[in-house]
Amino acid sequence: MSNIRHTPIAPTRAQVLAAGERIDAHRHDDHQIVYADSGVLAVTTDAGTWFAPGNRAIWVPAGTVHAHRAHGRLDLHLVGLPADDDPAPDSVRGYPRLASLGLDAPTVLAVDPLLRELILAHTRDPADDTPERRRLLAVLCDRLRASPQQPLRLPTPTDPRLAEVCALVHADPADPRTLSALGAATGAGERTLSRLFRSEFGMTFPQWRTQSRLYHALRLLAEDIPVTTVAHRCGWSSASAFIDVFRRSFGYTPGTHNRRPHQAR
Repeated sequence: MSNIRHTPIAPTRAQVLAAGERIDAHRHDDHQIVYADSGVLAVTTDAGTWFAPGNRAIWVPAGTVHAHRAHGRLDLHLVGLPADDDPAPDSVRGYPRLASLGLDAPTVLAVDPLLRELILAHTRDPADDTPERRRLLAVLCDRLRASPQQPLRLPTPTDPRLAEVCALVHADPADPRTLSALGAATGAGERTLSRLFRSEFGMTFPQWRTQSRLYHALRLLAEDIPVTTVAHRCGWSSASAFIDVFRRSFGYTPGTHNRRPHQAR
């Protein structure tokens, strides 16, 4: 990423991004929680892309160069959190033991109804510096530490052979070709590619392709594309098969995707 902005303090605020709008590459000296109450959020670094619908948030560690992109209209909520372990006890930016999250790479976290309301409340009036708001931040951090991590990431391949295969799948998520056939099209052997998927991504080719298809499905759903159309464009044999995988991955059905902020999680 070039032309990287350095904003020492990670902002805490709510803002709206139009579909397709981006926030260019930048970094903070603080940690940050990035949450989208509508639309689908994508956070990209040199290492890959993390994506999150409205029942997920993305943890961005201090110093990480990252960029944001909105898929669909994005109601974005940003929470800046100090990176040091021993902040001043009377500062709204300070909350002891925050770094005990122990996450040194971007991570997708589950957002339950309580954490969602805490994030929305904390970003509603960033200028507020009252004891009540500091206590709200303390509870928010407690809930962050209790949030399960979710494997919603598309890693960036470094090996050119792997990158070529990944590009083919991204270009056409419905492409039914096996890893062997994709390898034949790119001049790489199936065993070599299988080893590269495991060593670089920590997952098998079918697991990675499912992640890729889910990411494309979220983007299409954010554009109000019908569920059946999304299923076929992303390579599922039927809408019911797509709905099953989607529900197991995100905890709700694709048909309710654009209504989800108003539903209990």
